[in-house]
Amino acid sequence: MEKIFTYESLRRFTQDVFTVIGCSAEHAALAANGLLRADLRGIDSHGIARLVGYVRLWEAKRANAKPQIQLVHETPSTGVVDGDGGLGLVVAPFAMNIAIQKAKQVGSGWIAVRNSNHFGIAAEHAMKALDEDMIGIVMTNASALVAPTFSIERLLGTNPICVAIPSGTEPPFVADLATTTAANGKLEILQRKNQQAPEGWIQDKDGHISTNPHELKAGGALLPLGGDRDHGSHKGYALGAIVDIFSGVLSGANYGPWVPPFPAYVPIPENMPGKGIGHFFGAMRIDAFRPAHEFKKDMDQWLKRFRNAKPAKEYDQVLVPGDPERLMEKKRFQNGISLMSAVVQDLDNLAEKFKISPLE
Repeated sequence: MEKIFTYESLRRFTQDVFTVIGCSAEHAALAANGLLRADLRGIDSHGIARLVGYVRLWEAKRANAKPQIQLVHETPSTGVVDGDGGLGLVVAPFAMNIAIQKAKQVGSGWIAVRNSNHFGIAAEHAMKALDEDMIGIVMTNASALVAPTFSIERLLGTNPICVAIPSGTEPPFVADLATTTAANGKLEILQRKNQQAPEGWIQDKDGHISTNPHELKAGGALLPLGGDRDHGSHKGYALGAIVDIFSGVLSGANYGPWVPPFPAYVPIPENMPGKGIGHFFGAMRIDAFRPAHEFKKDMDQWLKRFRNAKPAKEYDQVLVPGDPERLMEKKRFQNGISLMSAVVQDLDNLAEKFKISPLE
């Protein structure tokens, strides 16, 4: 069973929850907007279904609702931000705004972040560059659920990359992807629906391909993009490693198997080498390369050509990265967001626990 709610009712509820746990009005609004952007764009695994998880992190004193976020090191084009253990949904906009400001001044801005937490979907932050005629680049590492090619050890996270590129009259290019075949949140959705996972998503503890969505609980691992060596998993492994190094090693955050997990009930790794979760943000001004209006005109031509590519017989249309999410965002903003009954129950429990108005 599913129930449909308006975006505004979900945003209000989410903001109320973040306020109750101690976030300022500004931070609660930022966090709510960031979380709900995932639901709007059809990325249900990273939306309001994760609200309970953020609350549990706060309860476990692993997320700071009142962080003093600081730029602790900088050059004209680069910097390092310490998130003070804050919600990534709040730390990330702070860092991306600095990257954009640096790009305005010197052409590009690059910010590495340490001591943060899960920041929702990468596209929410990368797309901030679009209105400034800039290209946005965002990465984050995550807790180790992924086995490198040929390994049975979990050493990498799903480690997404997002690149947002502006255009003129055409909708922009927004590529937002995990460096695994599937994100862990998709397994959680399959678990709620009592469905099997496609082959190539996960392996069991001995390294054999599995379709059991609960495999991670039995010592299994997610697989890098490509699934196995014959289908290019070494490439997904390399991409995930790049994200981990840029986000964790470069910033002074944790990396590899030491990245703290999102579920509060999972123990923190021992002997962590850094601080919290790491992110990486970049903004590049188009006119640092060529006049922005010329670039956007050519970008429009690029986008039109790919959107008008001849589709295979079984498909209606060829899509550009970002098209499915953009279309879903428009649809859900108008028609509402559908939530599974298990998620609604979790939210009802939060409302009762914090004595706030339930969803309607």
